[in-house]
Amino acid sequence: MIGSLAGTAIALVFWVTLVLYGFSSFWWLLEVTVLARGWQADDDSEIPLDNIQVRILTYNSPSTVQVTANSVPEGIGATKVIAEAEMDIDGADVHVVPESFESAAQKKGRAIEWARKHVECEQEYILYLDEDSIMVNFEGLPAADLIQISEHPLRTGSWWVYLCEVFRVGYQREQRAFHRMAYPLYAWGGAVAVRHELENEVTWDVPTITEDTTYIWRAAEYVDQQGGKFQYRLLNRRFRNQAPPTIRGMFNQRRRWMSGTLRDMYRLPKRYLPLQFARIITWTLSPVIPLLSVLAFLYPQFVPQHGLYQITSIALFSMLFVYMIAGLIEYKKYPEVWPIYVVLTPLVVALHAVGALWGLLRPATDFKITEKTPGRVTQDQPERASAATLADLNPDLDAEIMEPNEPTEEDETVASAND
Repeated sequence: MIGSLAGTAIALVFWVTLVLYGFSSFWWLLEVTVLARGWQADDDSEIPLDNIQVRILTYNSPSTVQVTANSVPEGIGATKVIAEAEMDIDGADVHVVPESFESAAQKKGRAIEWARKHVECEQEYILYLDEDSIMVNFEGLPAADLIQISEHPLRTGSWWVYLCEVFRVGYQREQRAFHRMAYPLYAWGGAVAVRHELENEVTWDVPTITEDTTYIWRAAEYVDQQGGKFQYRLLNRRFRNQAPPTIRGMFNQRRRWMSGTLRDMYRLPKRYLPLQFARIITWTLSPVIPLLSVLAFLYPQFVPQHGLYQITSIALFSMLFVYMIAGLIEYKKYPEVWPIYVVLTPLVVALHAVGALWGLLRPATDFKITEKTPGRVTQDQPERASAATLADLNPDLDAEIMEPNEPTEEDETVASAND
């Protein structure tokens, strides 16, 4: 009797895991093949540059901010830096968040909320950038309530982290389908534009460690309550940003993303919860699929419909390579080593999942600081001469953009609370 129950329990583990992963994989394929149709706006620059204000969020990293400020195109309505400390940035007005400002929002969200209340904006749209988000090929915005600009993380240290970012960018191809959803599944706050009028109604004044995704869910809810339909657009400009420099840093980043999603998931309508739950489980357990396939092969007596299970698990395992290939196609870099990257996919997936599993088992409640790599070392920065810079690691970047401003004492430790 006990042996029969144990066998049934094992079989359930095998099949439930497979079904959840299969559901998530099927949804992704549906997104990128069917729902993504018509993802590009009829006019990607309907909102002209002079009707957009850029706000760069930073903790205290002038060298990194200057690279971002250098990348802002001429004609932008205004460029503001929202910082936690005084700094001089060429081409931008710096506004410092006072320590006395009280808000339910945390860190980056708190800074955004302070700026919403106290920094003047005459433009219709605000484009929020993390301090390391380098603008490229930007000519304007499509008209929508929220516009997500796609990302292209640059290598700053670990090659393993870089490959995890390539894998993640491949999976994020699903964002092309978000315009069909009443509630887009997530947002990347490193480059996101919001309609300022809607922002003032929704605000950022809520406790969360994933302010970007929480804002998009709250904005969608507000528009729905007003009897409208939330308008989302993806602008595929591939703004450059920095991958975490270490594997540990990536684990902390993924942990925060998972923790924030779990904490704020209640804001989604109930019809979205099964999908979101399946996505959480499959992200954290994605390395388990090949392991279960091997175990099913070695111990077929534990898996009912063993043949069907083997075929299905192999098909789902192959989806991991599809995500990686999609990322490589988005990057369009180093095609001569793509075969090596593809072979390394199982290890990349395992590393990508560790932080998410950590966040599932032990949710974070606060930010972890992520180091940022300076744009270029000058003769006045001898302390950095032995360290690789963003320009050294990514030689194809625009040399003018990478030029730093004058170094300051505060810039000696390049760190940020903006993951």
